[in-house]
Amino acid sequence: MEKVKTGIDNIDEYMDIFKGKKVGLITNNTGYNCEFKSTIDILRERTNLTALYSPEHGIRGDIQAGEKVESYIDSKTGIRVYSLYGKNKRPSKEILKDVDILAFDIQDVGARFYTYLYTMSYAMESCSEFNKEFVVFDRPNPINGVDVEGNLLDENYSSFVGRYPIPQRYGLTIAEIASLFNEEFLIGCKLKVIPLKNWNREMYYEATGLNFIMPSPNMPSIDTAVVYPGTCIFEGTNISEGRGTTRPFEIIGAPWLDGFKIANKMNRLKLYGVKFRPVFFTPTFSKHVGKLCRGIQIHVTDRKIYKPVKTGMFLYETIKRESKDKFDFVTFEEKKLKYGIDYLAGNSILRKGNISTDKIYEKCQGDSLKFKELKKKYHLY
Repeated sequence: MEKVKTGIDNIDEYMDIFKGKKVGLITNNTGYNCEFKSTIDILRERTNLTALYSPEHGIRGDIQAGEKVESYIDSKTGIRVYSLYGKNKRPSKEILKDVDILAFDIQDVGARFYTYLYTMSYAMESCSEFNKEFVVFDRPNPINGVDVEGNLLDENYSSFVGRYPIPQRYGLTIAEIASLFNEEFLIGCKLKVIPLKNWNREMYYEATGLNFIMPSPNMPSIDTAVVYPGTCIFEGTNISEGRGTTRPFEIIGAPWLDGFKIANKMNRLKLYGVKFRPVFFTPTFSKHVGKLCRGIQIHVTDRKIYKPVKTGMFLYETIKRESKDKFDFVTFEEKKLKYGIDYLAGNSILRKGNISTDKIYEKCQGDSLKFKELKKKYHLY
């Protein structure tokens, strides 16, 4: 099978788009072609690149989750980098004044929580408002373009980790979901896509022949991306989601837990395509830093039948019950919603626990089927 070519690999066939135009670029450390040449350098050589725009983690991927990025001059190119994370998520007229086209080249991970999606959507809104073209260099969905799982986010719980009613695992490429956002949520920008070649929807990233570049500091591998749609919810609790270890989102635990007991309970559920093993770990940063934690590691044994969202829900229920009064939620006083887990879950049902996990997941399956039908309209491949 031929190696997949990403949008930036196919730029030569689409140079007419950029002819005579001033170009801005939203990118990060994943913006490379298959020869490891950066999208910044490619556009700088072939177009009139006038501005760079930084998402969460910065254009070089050197900033941890949640840290604010200020605007600055990129030391390598001398081009001004405007921050799109923090106070100014939506590009203003002022910072778009020197561009005719705003291009986007970032690898996402196929999960609703990933903030790059919403950096893109805000940029699309600004392009619509200020009459700029928006160009997406497409990239593969690393956890395939078929499988859909999870609930549709309740728009009352909209945030930068979930703006729109899409499920936790949405099964589209970044350009496909840009098209869905543009049409379904009435953004209406002038959207152009530079597509992939040789990609099919069943592919996980390893099958593409491309080298995986970490899209953010706590997304080191495809294995991480596979479990992430389910275990990201632990970010909204006082349970460690494995940040500060080499296996974020695959390792879950806390100092007070009995990992052997959790693993036994989870394995008895006989969830498809997954096994659980007790682990001990000491996070080097984030929750419980420097403290010995006890918990489990998720081992996906068969990706074809593994359900990350279902697994995450039952693991959450089990750990919450075993933690008793030591379990707590991350809360915010200054935000519109108090509980962090509600932003991630897309509603308050999981937190309140008034409905069984089986019933909650049954509702998720209905939402997934509805979205699976909708997304077919936006398939490019």
